[in-house]
Amino acid sequence: MLLVSNIRENLESYKEGLHKRGITEAEDLLLEIIDKDNQRKKTQQNLDELLANSNQLAKQIGRLMKDGQLAEAEAIKAQTSELKSKSKQLGEKLQEDEAELIKLLYNIPNIPNSIVPAGKNEEDNEIIKTAGIMPELPSYAVPHWDLIAKYDLIDFELGNKVAGAGFPFYKKEGARLVRALINYFLDQAIEKGFQEVQPPIIVNEASGYGTGQLPDKEGQMYHIEDTGLYMIPTAEVPITNMYRDVILDEKDLPVRHVGYTPCFRREAGSWGAHVRGLNRLHQFDKVEIVQLSTPEASEAALEQMIIHVESLVASLGLPYRILKLCAGDLGFTSSLTYDFEVYSAAQQKWLEVSSVSNFEAFQSNRLKLRYKTADGKKQLAHTLNGSALAVPRILAALLENNQLENEILIPEVLVPYTGFKSIRL
Repeated sequence: MLLVSNIRENLESYKEGLHKRGITEAEDLLLEIIDKDNQRKKTQQNLDELLANSNQLAKQIGRLMKDGQLAEAEAIKAQTSELKSKSKQLGEKLQEDEAELIKLLYNIPNIPNSIVPAGKNEEDNEIIKTAGIMPELPSYAVPHWDLIAKYDLIDFELGNKVAGAGFPFYKKEGARLVRALINYFLDQAIEKGFQEVQPPIIVNEASGYGTGQLPDKEGQMYHIEDTGLYMIPTAEVPITNMYRDVILDEKDLPVRHVGYTPCFRREAGSWGAHVRGLNRLHQFDKVEIVQLSTPEASEAALEQMIIHVESLVASLGLPYRILKLCAGDLGFTSSLTYDFEVYSAAQQKWLEVSSVSNFEAFQSNRLKLRYKTADGKKQLAHTLNGSALAVPRILAALLENNQLENEILIPEVLVPYTGFKSIRL
């Protein structure tokens, strides 16, 4: 959520930033927020003046009562009764003004960082690095959904029977390989100084608003209506919300966490060959890294996270590329995002496996996540997160890129976790 004070101070640059995102009515939206804040301030001022007047009258009544001037005191009491009624009305008006202001702010996305390229959609994202060796698959190579059936690794039909489409059963070596990937990703993050947590996979509405999934992604989240709770779309939500309404000491920053969770996304409207097999699921496994930092350190923190994710993908022997997202493809809460894609040789396409983002103070303003500096001042922290990594598409690329005629090879770094070097018929 943007700070109103920052909107006032940076109106032109914020307007340009929102235009960069494709929001043509940016100036009207920002001016509406300023007008609503002016209205809120006026209501607050009137309420403060009225309460101050009431306090003065209360003191006057006390003096009159002490001096035995009861009639005069009673006359002033009548005035205070009227003032109480007005103050109640103003208090209610102030709550309405604040709620309307928050509602407006909740629907304004973050301002893109100055280095975010202009563009409308994923076609305009900037490829900043491509690495790894493209595999040359033999003529008998097939996509991962055929390999899954051939080696009996995942059962989509059984998942559909028990839960619905997009909720697969992992079986045999497939289940072990998923567990191996999760443990490997966790161990690598822990080695880099991230503290592991295992968060809940259900969150309340306040948590959804805190990290910006609500109201923006409400249609993509599974909502348990009778409780008001939501299934998490990513571990970012519960882990970051650990620090909602928290004031940290500057000496305790940065805070680094890693967590594994299943993730749940409705993915409404997804269909076609591009979402076949493991390409898009309603439930999937992901290891997430989250970091809190000072504003001055968040740029370096983002770079460290990018290096970490790159090391994971490279260690698996997968060809990959890193993209800087353009403004039109940027997530609602993000100021700057880098996507990682791996090449799926049998599908002959790039698959997104990670997004690493800096939200700057956008989430922390919603969360009221602050830190206290050495001189006692309270400031908003910066929040960052990244997938390290999402399992299904990594698994798809590993199966496809490492297939032989009757065998699928396992990357060397995973063998200590799987207990086998290959999957065979």
